[in-house]
Amino acid sequence: MKERHQYLFLDFEFTMPESKRNPRGFFPEIIEVGLVSVLNGEIYDQFSSYVKPIKFPILTERCKSFLNITQEQVDKGISFEELVGWLREYDSLYPSTVITWGNMDMKVLRHNCSQAGLPFPFTGEHRDLAMEYKKFFGEQNQTGLWKAVQEYGNEGVGKHHCALDDAFTTYNIFKLIEKDKKYMAKPKPTTIGDRVDFSKLLSKFAL
Repeated sequence: MKERHQYLFLDFEFTMPESKRNPRGFFPEIIEVGLVSVLNGEIYDQFSSYVKPIKFPILTERCKSFLNITQEQVDKGISFEELVGWLREYDSLYPSTVITWGNMDMKVLRHNCSQAGLPFPFTGEHRDLAMEYKKFFGEQNQTGLWKAVQEYGNEGVGKHHCALDDAFTTYNIFKLIEKDKKYMAKPKPTTIGDRVDFSKLLSKFAL
């Protein structure tokens, strides 16, 4: 029996400094998680929650405005330790591949784990779908998630910068890209010219 393989479509939202210039010591912390588990091409489970930051627990006005998030929502979220526990639990269900749009999610998760003294929860492969999209379509610059899905003639799921909605949007564009890859990999149908040896045919009529 073929072993099941799980795809985990993952998106985080992070804390932000008040200005684009990071204050000394600041680093982004996860404050929202959205995860979609897919087995055998079907959605198996989903998980979303706000997450309480450890180092910088008070959100900046810029962060609240950009993400349309409130301090109260984050204060009622799970702890970062609980988040890592949830992610480890998903990772342990089946051999898994984590798929994100861009590499920032995994970078911040790894750094947050290091700062909190917690082990990184994932043991399998990670795929950066934004990089795959860039290479597949020969783009010069990395395309944003919602712009990419709109280029396919679709719209993103729900609300941009809502972690679970972005995780579902990542899953949807993954399906579109995989379909295109299979289409491009199919051999072209042979033409009559491929099937007939014209040199033999001409020599026959020359007799």
